[in-house]
Amino acid sequence: MLDTKNKWNTIALVAGILFIAVNLRVPFTSIAPVLPLIQSDFGLSSSAVGLLTSLPLLAFAAFSPLSAPVARKFGLERTLFGALLIISLGILLRTTGSVWSLYLGTILIGTGIALGNVLLPGLVKRDLSANVASMTGAYSITMGAAGAIGSAIMIPITQVWGWNIALVLLITAPLLALIVWLPQLKKHEPVSLSNPKKSATVAVWKSPLAWQVTLFMGFNAMPFYVAVGWLPTILIDQGISASEAGTVHGTLQLATAIPGLILAATLRRLKDQKLAAVTTSLLVALSLIGLIYAPEFAILWAALLGFGSGASMMLGLTFVVLRTKNAGDAAALSGMAQCVGYLMAAAGPLFLGQLHDWSGGWTVSLLITAVISIAGAFTGMMAGRNVHLEPAPSMS
Repeated sequence: MLDTKNKWNTIALVAGILFIAVNLRVPFTSIAPVLPLIQSDFGLSSSAVGLLTSLPLLAFAAFSPLSAPVARKFGLERTLFGALLIISLGILLRTTGSVWSLYLGTILIGTGIALGNVLLPGLVKRDLSANVASMTGAYSITMGAAGAIGSAIMIPITQVWGWNIALVLLITAPLLALIVWLPQLKKHEPVSLSNPKKSATVAVWKSPLAWQVTLFMGFNAMPFYVAVGWLPTILIDQGISASEAGTVHGTLQLATAIPGLILAATLRRLKDQKLAAVTTSLLVALSLIGLIYAPEFAILWAALLGFGSGASMMLGLTFVVLRTKNAGDAAALSGMAQCVGYLMAAAGPLFLGQLHDWSGGWTVSLLITAVISIAGAFTGMMAGRNVHLEPAPSMS
């Protein structure tokens, strides 16, 4: 009887985690296919639309460090429930018809996603410790698949009911997740998250290796979030239909989940990760150049870009573990890399929007983004060496 009860509790928990995972991607990325319509209806410049894409990333940078303290106070389950409520409010506010609510709703969505991004791995580690790898893979694939479906269906729904209704309908994702997550609210187990105050032996902000890892993450995050925000608009401007652009955007997201199935088991067994880091970054650069000069193969370039970006993200997170010798150093490097990485990622869509306004096209913007990916390959060559952060010399 008890075993059956535990089995159903586990099933309910896994279902809840996967439903939350859907909300860590769909509300953010599904707006991209309808951005040209929003831009037209509100008369926004490309720079203003770039800000709309960057705001969730700025929220990630701002609220990710606050997630663990909030969870310690209110509990993991309640904090994740609150994150879903914040996302729901953001989705509703984003579609009320004014520019200020469009931006404020987007910030709220980014805030809720930031909480989920940080806390979901901690929950998996605490409650499903025997299946961390498989569960992490499952929710990564769920995020990619849900994002792909969201992007693919936005234009067909918009063509029937308009972009406002299409975006409002996204609220079904957090509402379903809230319902599935309700059974978890009765739990009062202690929160076991890494303590951000755990002492580090390395002054990460002064470490060249820490900066190499951080810049690798930032230089690879920028092209991905540029593509997440701008790819449908770029393709439509190149003459591809809006519905096909949505499908290509979905392919990009689905492809980000594939490296998790292939690379996770192999990265640690390599002597170093230099070749892997350089290859994934150059794959992204190649795909961006392909989008300029051979847009008819957009779905191939999107798949390569998604695979390269997904692999680079995984490599960056792996570097945090492999380049440090203890949990304190790993926590310090992770905080630095994610904070700077999200700020760099947020700068990407905004900068590219301004470049588009100045140049009147996407060629210069995409070429510069390809150069950023090549910079990612260079920093990956450095970060991928089999070395560790060393304790800082004592200051006199």
